[in-house]
Amino acid sequence: MLDAANYTPRLKAQYANTIRAALKEEFGYKNEMQIPKLEKIVLNIGCGSEAVKDSKKAKSAVEDLTAIAGQKAVSTKAKKSIAGFRVREEMPLGAKVTLRGDRMYEFLDRLITIALPRVRDFRGVKPSFDGRGNFAMGLKEHIVFPEIDFDKVDEVWGMDIVIATTAKTDAEGKALLKQFNMPFNA
Repeated sequence: MLDAANYTPRLKAQYANTIRAALKEEFGYKNEMQIPKLEKIVLNIGCGSEAVKDSKKAKSAVEDLTAIAGQKAVSTKAKKSIAGFRVREEMPLGAKVTLRGDRMYEFLDRLITIALPRVRDFRGVKPSFDGRGNFAMGLKEHIVFPEIDFDKVDEVWGMDIVIATTAKTDAEGKALLKQFNMPFNA
């Protein structure tokens, strides 16, 4: 049985033991605090027009995202009313969750080792960075995660995954994620 008090996620230990040293050598950092690290991972599911037709769809998205993240997801609500889309202010339209600490490392481990290999016709992820070392990607189906019971899913959602790092440049951010074995296609 695992001892919860002494448990360290696999990728967190890998970062502390090998990745920090590799990045320090690759970029020649003088100070330990310059070495980039993961800050947070934000997961988002947008239900769109499905949530407008049926309010239970947004609740379903919150439940699915909670199962995937291992942490309670919050419902995202419309900021303004848009008559053309039949959206009213404060109407739930999706779900989001922000992961930090051990849960963040656990999620990244499951994403890289389990979920991405289950994506149909997977050839790697496109390295899309924002200019400051933060990485964003999208999944067409949230059912690639093992926490989702395929038989109980009423709707297949797409989801956005944003990995925020302390890296200053895209090259540093990409090097950090490459050390975690993120399967980039280019």
